[in-house]
Amino acid sequence: MHLLVVEDDDIVRMLMVDVLDELGSELGFETLEASCAHAALAILENPDQSLALLMTDVGLPDMRGEELAARARALRPTLPVLFASGYAESLDVPEGMHMIGKPFSIDQLRDKVSGMLGQR
Repeated sequence: MHLLVVEDDDIVRMLMVDVLDELGSELGFETLEASCAHAALAILENPDQSLALLMTDVGLPDMRGEELAARARALRPTLPVLFASGYAESLDVPEGMHMIGKPFSIDQLRDKVSGMLGQR
């Protein structure tokens, strides 16, 4: 199984992937990454690609994170979704999806993802 991280900022994406790689090695997951929604959709549309979680930035250059999440859920109805946003307080998170506010600590990210994966 894989965790998919969608973030357009290369440095932020690299940090999130590093943290999730460490967590994934503990829990038996690998991390995939995409720099835009269209690259993420190519992964999501591949029926042979197993995914345990989608973590997406809200403000992507080619599509809003909410739209990406809706399209992801249309393809994979039970896929857990975690939004990351610097504007967490103003975002209306769809039911059954989660939010983490930027900036977040490594421990906050680890705890949030661990909790979401434990709910499955």
